Amino acid sequence: MAARSAREAFYKHVAMRGLRRTPQREAILTEFLRWERHCSAEELYDALRRKGQRVGSSTVYRTLRLLAECGLAREVEFDDGITRFEHLYQHDHHDHLVCLKCGSLIEFSSPTIERIQAQVAAEHGFEPKRHKMEIYGLCHHCR
Repeated sequence: MAARSAREAFYKHVAMRGLRRTPQREAILTEFLRWERHCSAEELYDALRRKGQRVGSSTVYRTLRLLAECGLAREVEFDDGITRFEHLYQHDHHDHLVCLKCGSLIEFSSPTIERIQAQVAAEHGFEPKRHKMEIYGLCHHCR
């Protein structure tokens, strides 16, 4: 989904919820679409404020939740209690390696792991709808 399609999907969802298209939501959406990393509402809020945008932190959080509701983002938490959001548009499924010392995140995909998960689910008569894998340890810099 191109950025334009992402915008269209977002504003269609906003309209379905009976909400307005506002300059603040536009600024938040634009900034989020530019980022290619996991971000918290606070990080996005700080970045917008540094650019001179007049937005409230609760507006940033609510807009990120709207992005998650419409399938353009996903909420993730990595044992540090911080809710982050990551892009789902134009991104294939991936899992995460999380460093316990520095907090770095490494995204990875493994067809082998995906096949094993499907096999295990089938063996148990289970129909998976979604999943996430997070492996916690130390990155090469922190070892």
